[in-house]
Amino acid sequence: MSDDIELISDGDGVAIVGPPEAVDRFLAAEGLTSRDLGLGRVKPSLIASGALEAGAKIAENSGRWVKLTKESAAAMNKYGVMKGTGKGLSRGVLTENGKIKGLIQFSRGGVGTLTNPAMLAGAAGLMSQIAMQQQMDEISDYLEEIDAKVDDVLRAQKDAVLADMVGVDLVIDDAMTVRGEVGRVSEITWSKVHTTSTTIARTQVYALRQLDALAEGLEKKKISDLEDATREVESKAQEWFAVLARCFQLQDALSVLELDRVLDASPDDLDRHRLGLTAARNKRLEVITQRTELLVERLEAAAGLATSKVLLHPIASGAIVRSSNNVGSEITRFQDGLGIENSHDMQEAKRWATAVVEMRDKALDRGEDGVDAAKRLGDETLDRAKSVSVSVTSKLADRARRWQKSD
Repeated sequence: MSDDIELISDGDGVAIVGPPEAVDRFLAAEGLTSRDLGLGRVKPSLIASGALEAGAKIAENSGRWVKLTKESAAAMNKYGVMKGTGKGLSRGVLTENGKIKGLIQFSRGGVGTLTNPAMLAGAAGLMSQIAMQQQMDEISDYLEEIDAKVDDVLRAQKDAVLADMVGVDLVIDDAMTVRGEVGRVSEITWSKVHTTSTTIARTQVYALRQLDALAEGLEKKKISDLEDATREVESKAQEWFAVLARCFQLQDALSVLELDRVLDASPDDLDRHRLGLTAARNKRLEVITQRTELLVERLEAAAGLATSKVLLHPIASGAIVRSSNNVGSEITRFQDGLGIENSHDMQEAKRWATAVVEMRDKALDRGEDGVDAAKRLGDETLDRAKSVSVSVTSKLADRARRWQKSD
């Protein structure tokens, strides 16, 4: 058996297929962390379609999956694995007995082990599943990190849609457990979960609307109102991020189950189905990104307004900026958990003394007129202070005289 290994990229990850020892040597040499691709799950559909030789090749080879991160992409780029991705697959073969030398060419032609279209489609489907499972794990890490009790949030709501989500969560988790034990998704298992997508979608829309309402609340002009609004966002936003993350995680789990069902029931449709699910997933990510970025924009505008009013409202301004930054950090963690690139910059609360110095410098820059204006403002402030002082003194004197008379 040849020691050649094949690399397949779909733009999100890379599958390394070949003899187990050769695959292990390659991964060790490049220092790459991988997950089992589960190539054996493609074999039954290949045999059923009459592709016995392809099924035999699958049995001989090992398949591992590597997520394309900044680090792994740098390691794989020397082989041209990033070329020609798009909607299709790019692939090529490393020769010389698995040695890591030279640049290989990636193409859609019949090179390497995966020359059978059904085998290649099956491998691509497995890659999509592994990528979604990887993201599901990262969402679990995010929810654990923020200690989010999603079930508690859902149960606390009176809306029937959110109540239904608790049951959907249980049904899909059960189906994933059965899949892990059996290695496939039967018609019975699929019949239990295939209708759950509607409830998940409705819950996602509900959570997005809650975030929209919080964002609209930040359209305040008075600093006191804005302080209350940012505090409300800080106290409630994380709960809705957690619900959205769980919705996305369940949708990925449902897609994993769906691809298994298509592989089992209609393998010829697997590649088209994979591309359709990927497109739908990207649309969901785009919607979530747009809505969270809108919240970021409103938070940054609130922080900017607060900073401009720091002289008159030093305590409230600082509180607004701090709340905005805290929510901004939560949004960044949420987007990271879902694999969304973010560009949120933390605002820094302007210190009151710094603002005073800036105002003084601006007055001096304006010249004599500015200084005269500042002087007039100071005189008026002093006059008001004297007036208040005289008024208070007079009232105290009158009160003292009344006490004396009463004695």
